[in-house]
Amino acid sequence: MGKGEELTTTKYLIHAQITANGIVEKPDVVGAVFGQTEGLLSNDLDLRELQRTGRIGRIQVNIHSNSGRAKGEIVIPSSLDRVETAILAASLETINRVGPCEAEIQTLKVEDVRAVKREQVVNRAKEIYKNMVESVGPESMKMIEEVREAMRVHEISEYGDDRLPAGPSIHTSDAIIVVEGRSDVLNLLKYGIKNTVAVEGVSVPQSIGELSKKRTTTAFVDGDRGGELILKELLQIGDVDYITRAPKGKEVEDLEKDEALIALRNKVPTAQFLATNNIFNENNGKKDNNRRSDRRNKKQKFSQREQPRVEEPEIEDDELSLLKDMLKEFEGTGCGAILDEALNMTKEVEVEEIYEEIKNIDGTADTVIFDGVISQRLVDVASQKGIKKLVAFNSVNIVKKPNNIQLITID
Repeated sequence: MGKGEELTTTKYLIHAQITANGIVEKPDVVGAVFGQTEGLLSNDLDLRELQRTGRIGRIQVNIHSNSGRAKGEIVIPSSLDRVETAILAASLETINRVGPCEAEIQTLKVEDVRAVKREQVVNRAKEIYKNMVESVGPESMKMIEEVREAMRVHEISEYGDDRLPAGPSIHTSDAIIVVEGRSDVLNLLKYGIKNTVAVEGVSVPQSIGELSKKRTTTAFVDGDRGGELILKELLQIGDVDYITRAPKGKEVEDLEKDEALIALRNKVPTAQFLATNNIFNENNGKKDNNRRSDRRNKKQKFSQREQPRVEEPEIEDDELSLLKDMLKEFEGTGCGAILDEALNMTKEVEVEEIYEEIKNIDGTADTVIFDGVISQRLVDVASQKGIKKLVAFNSVNIVKKPNNIQLITID
């Protein structure tokens, strides 16, 4: 950002290069910019009016002369949106005379000031964090860990008449994670996962079976024989929608954060898990057939209760490629756009305001594309507003996806 810049709301800096066949000075260049663009664009983009209302800043010119020719740089701060800033930058190239001399102006780049600021924030945050870590000694770290452990124990709650160990969100969350014991609940609580409940043994309580029929349920069991036994019992008395396991030979209570999150990300639908893992022995054929019949009935109930298993409409390869290319244009900008059915942009939005923008949509919007992450909250409001496609760089914690919306990520 230019030295002494007075605009605090500057979003972009237009950088342009000027060459003139003669000696010209700064007032000549500024006069040419105002004079030769006047009337070229609509009244909304008149430079004098934009500067008067503070939507563009003071035009900065740095020019020098050599051998009867002048060359220099023009910098214009802009608080307009991306489209208007691009139009303004392009209009500078129509200037062909400065003072008495022939001249040429070429736009070099449009710099996103906010991206630069974000990079500065990240770099400074790294420095601050590094200093904080270096200033905390081993004893202090031990004290901090003791306090954190005490807080985790304080946060743990109980569920049902059996007083089963559970995370604090077990009573309110639409999705639950069933684990083996109290230590598993504490370990996942340490990583911010609060919708867990423990069965406390191989014999699964009936209250867990009833709860699994009301919530979207993920079974997260140990990667050993004990985990397999609990999973068998849970499948017979409960309605499990997804299954995941700790790495082979490991227990959930011993997992590091990355291992736990990867395991939960890699959960698979129960039907798919059973198709690839024969956890029921053949001697229980009759019981197995009854269980499969029960699961088919439960799956139908779940379909009616939560999300119908319908085939999603496919997106043409060309359209998918176009959407991903459009997404890459927003990378690092902190912005997004609302598109109509023909993929024409109807409105540019800030990512910080994306939820409210979708909530207030009043028209025939088809697609929302933005530089961010798709969350369950965005999926819900987009579905309510009839949005057909959400396009972003990633998605996290999507438990329920309505069948009328497509989630497209860069992967």
